Amino acid sequence: MIRLSRRRLVQGAAAVAAGMAVPHTGFTQTSTQKTLRATTRTIDVAGKAATVFGLLDEQGRHGLVFDAGDRFAVRLENRSGEPTLVHWHGLTPPWRQDGTPAISAPLLPDGADADYDFTLARPGTNWMHAHTLQEQKLMAAPLVVRDPAERHLDEQEVVVLMHDFSFRSPEELLADLQKDGAPGHGMMGQGAAMKPGAMMGGGMMHGGMMHGGGSRSMPMGMGGMDVNDIEYDAYLANDRTLDDPEVISVERGGKVRLRLINGSTATAYTLDLGALDGELVAVDGMPVRPLVGRRFPFAMGQRLDIRLTLPNEARAWPILALREGARQRTGFVLAAGGATVDRIPVLAEEVGPLIDIDFDTSLAAAQPLVDRPADRRVEVLLTGGMHGYRWAMEGMPDPQPASRGERIEAVMRNMSMMAHPMHLHGHHFQVIGVDGRRFSGPVRDTVVVPPMREVTIAFDADNPGIWAFHCHHLYHMAAGMMAHIEYDRYA
Repeated sequence: MIRLSRRRLVQGAAAVAAGMAVPHTGFTQTSTQKTLRATTRTIDVAGKAATVFGLLDEQGRHGLVFDAGDRFAVRLENRSGEPTLVHWHGLTPPWRQDGTPAISAPLLPDGADADYDFTLARPGTNWMHAHTLQEQKLMAAPLVVRDPAERHLDEQEVVVLMHDFSFRSPEELLADLQKDGAPGHGMMGQGAAMKPGAMMGGGMMHGGMMHGGGSRSMPMGMGGMDVNDIEYDAYLANDRTLDDPEVISVERGGKVRLRLINGSTATAYTLDLGALDGELVAVDGMPVRPLVGRRFPFAMGQRLDIRLTLPNEARAWPILALREGARQRTGFVLAAGGATVDRIPVLAEEVGPLIDIDFDTSLAAAQPLVDRPADRRVEVLLTGGMHGYRWAMEGMPDPQPASRGERIEAVMRNMSMMAHPMHLHGHHFQVIGVDGRRFSGPVRDTVVVPPMREVTIAFDADNPGIWAFHCHHLYHMAAGMMAHIEYDRYA
């Protein structure tokens, strides 16, 4: 339950009159309660001071850490200077505690507090962020739930939050995107480069059309696709650029678990381990059958858990995130034995690969959904374009009704020329189909639907309420690409 301060309840009355939900009261503070403060802070970005938001614990650390089985007993203190609310991305709380403004609760006024209390049923690498444009200004932080069964493992945990950064306000960025005559393609683009099997009209296109060549690395707009719609001033890893990266001391021959979070608002990356082989063990906090590799894609909102066994030598290992379709990059450095850390250029020699759904076809959930037929099938068209910057989810009612206990399949067809990382609140889903081909893929909470592709997910309606279903590109969501699923909200 959430307990609100008296000031919060009084100020929430206006929100009730406007049709916004006020959370239930009744939680009593306990000695085990953690405090999370939404505040402002100053960071250095490439030698220039920037005022941003922060989500800090009692010791001033960035984010929160729990064990699976703990209660998420948290007091959110808003000291940010403006109304805000925090969404617990990856957790499955009761819907009133989800932190989605105007759906689960009204915005929390500055100076007010709200208490949260629910059980953390599963471990995973999660994160938290404002569900407003404040996310652009770093109102975000890691939210890690460790597995007590893994305490015996002799591995060092490294948690890194990636972010894209602009000295301009998010309101300015959105206004520029929405100006009449903004450059970009329409729904189908011009000369679109599509994979064999990609959609064209009402059916599927086959016949070997080009899709970015062997490396799948194309500059912005090449082949009809719109890859990046905002040019940022910097790309951050734990608030730092590659001009002055975080250097993390590790043991020679040691074991490391990377918990990597793409908290960027409009930027996808390919994670590059350089000379190291990594074992991917979880995506979006959910375990997968281990996959060994050196490069792993992750889009906005997604997470990667990668285990490393370091060579027994004094050396520095840069871990880099390559911006999709561009040369910019960010990252951090693992350094063993007092190794010298060489300067790493902010611009790579190569253009970052395009993020695709094909990666998910190589993944298998370690804990897949129980095999059963769907009770309900929902078809969603992802539409819009850069011209006028309007985005939408069409073909399904909003809210989409459901019934508790149903297995629901959602077929998402992207009719636009930009990829959309689609996120469902309050649930985890399994990726079960791409372009009509069914398979047993990973369990996630955010999945990429590339241009002119079709992705099918399945989830169980086991958490009653009203749940946001949206693109995790912040500006796509703000410009209309958001819908809701509702069932048994008063259960």
